Amino acid sequence: MPTPNPSALLERLGRAAARGLSEFGFAATLLGQSLYWLVLGHWRRQPVRAASVAAQAMDIGIAALPIITVLSTTIGLMLAIQGIYTLKTFGAESRVTLGVALSVVREFAPLITGILVAGRSGSALAARLGTMRINQEIDSLTVMGINPVRFLVAPPLAAMMVLMPLLTLWADLVGLFAAGLYISIELQGTMAGYADEVLSLLKLNDLLHGLAKSAIFGVLVTIVGVVNGASVSGGAEGVGRMTTRSVVHAISAIVITDMIFVFLVTR
Repeated sequence: MPTPNPSALLERLGRAAARGLSEFGFAATLLGQSLYWLVLGHWRRQPVRAASVAAQAMDIGIAALPIITVLSTTIGLMLAIQGIYTLKTFGAESRVTLGVALSVVREFAPLITGILVAGRSGSALAARLGTMRINQEIDSLTVMGINPVRFLVAPPLAAMMVLMPLLTLWADLVGLFAAGLYISIELQGTMAGYADEVLSLLKLNDLLHGLAKSAIFGVLVTIVGVVNGASVSGGAEGVGRMTTRSVVHAISAIVITDMIFVFLVTR
């Protein structure tokens, strides 16, 4: 069995850390430039095209509604079933609405929406940019005098920041409705009574908590997808590798950011 070489291990760790810092700096630069073009592009006479933003919004939002609806329904039902089963131990199953409502609005709706969009739209963005990089289309844009960030990054970023909260709001409604159906049947109540209880329990801060997180998740998905797509090398195999890496990194960033956000907000 070969003896581990400490110097080689430290070298690999150093290279990995340097590569990570380089990617982080690249991501911060992309975000800053994208926001610059979104805000000041009109005054530079190079605005971000509304048609490009709308096309991205259709792909991110409308096309993602079916899968978000299915999984939000499943999450709502799962929380209702598990909540009633757990609270029956204490004879408090009538309080299940509180746990379901807060869980869906504050955590599960933004989280499941972010993960789905990361796997669906984030990977597609990384694959598209990776293919363009291999075909030298990004270099062609620069030669033509078109800023690649304004043309390729700013539109999906704007669409993500708008559509992610809207998709999360839809996931809230679907998840709460599905949970309400099961709770009403299981506890022999009515949907009207369930709706009144949800409205009395939820506060505006609870709703804004989930929507704010979803907007942050949208930024993360876009930037991670672009960074990985722009780092593609090695042909089609490289595109596949970086697309997979984009999904893994985006989901990891979403979960870690969710934990940090909750910790800071609930202190």
